[in-house]
Amino acid sequence: MAGSDFRPVYHPAGHDNELRVAVQDLRTGRWVSMARLLERTDRWGLWTQRTQVLAAVAAGSDVVQAWRTEEPDSVAALVMHTRVTVERAVRAHRAGHPRTGELWQEAWNACRDTAGISPADPVPWVCLLALALLDDHRQMDGHRLPPPGRMLPPGPWGILAESDKRDPYNREAYHRMLQFVHAGTSGPLSEAANFAQWAVGCAPPGSAVHVLPLYVRVERYRREHGQERALDLHWVAEDALRDATHALDTWFRYADPRLASPLDLNHLAHALWGAHRFDEAARVFDAIGRYWTTLPWAHRTRDPADRTLAEEVFLQAMSRSMSGRN
Repeated sequence: MAGSDFRPVYHPAGHDNELRVAVQDLRTGRWVSMARLLERTDRWGLWTQRTQVLAAVAAGSDVVQAWRTEEPDSVAALVMHTRVTVERAVRAHRAGHPRTGELWQEAWNACRDTAGISPADPVPWVCLLALALLDDHRQMDGHRLPPPGRMLPPGPWGILAESDKRDPYNREAYHRMLQFVHAGTSGPLSEAANFAQWAVGCAPPGSAVHVLPLYVRVERYRREHGQERALDLHWVAEDALRDATHALDTWFRYADPRLASPLDLNHLAHALWGAHRFDEAARVFDAIGRYWTTLPWAHRTRDPADRTLAEEVFLQAMSRSMSGRN
């Protein structure tokens, strides 16, 4: 795999073959594969992951609306409509679009309607966590509730609790909450680190929540514009190694690489490689296979927007890890 002719491939579905087929059909304006895939998806964590990926692809077209027209009673189509409206609102906010407020209200209404029609589904609540990021000044009461633990900031804890009732420690829900905490401060990320450690302390073995501290560490150096040497020194520190080893032992050993988040796999490989734990990193690179992600590797380059540079770092890390395995 690590030969000179090997080139990694980015695909949002990663190793999820069925999802890749549905994504390909979506890109050509067809919705039937998506509908049939969601019919077969019977775990909330996988349901959340697949609807998120599908919505990111579908948000630029009317394909979900075409599905709803053909199957107006489909709950899955309603969930995908909610996903798409939320994705469009988030993109508008990111771009500073003048219609952001209107799209936000439309998405918020869709979340509440879907939560009423499909009360066991965590996705409407996960989507409300995504929309909380649009509340830049924390004006909504539900976005500044008291936290459940010490050293945690106020936030949309009630929404997170509703998601937890339906799918405890849902990966996307906790990442959305982490993004909310990140957005609340432009300075040191102590609150984000506290949140990640709090979540890790509660999550059961096998939960992808155990990877959260690695995202906080990458975000810290992104904000501080850390140089490569600083990153090298950071990842060999005792606490960084502890976070990487914890994610390996408490998440990766239980994970099904075919359904794991490609981002989680890449963050863990990056952390273990940075900590010079090459044998363990090689195991994660085996799981990554050909489906890489540009992050976090891009933050090791002089131009994070240049995918070619990120790919070079990824290949160097993979090669070094594979050559160092026992």
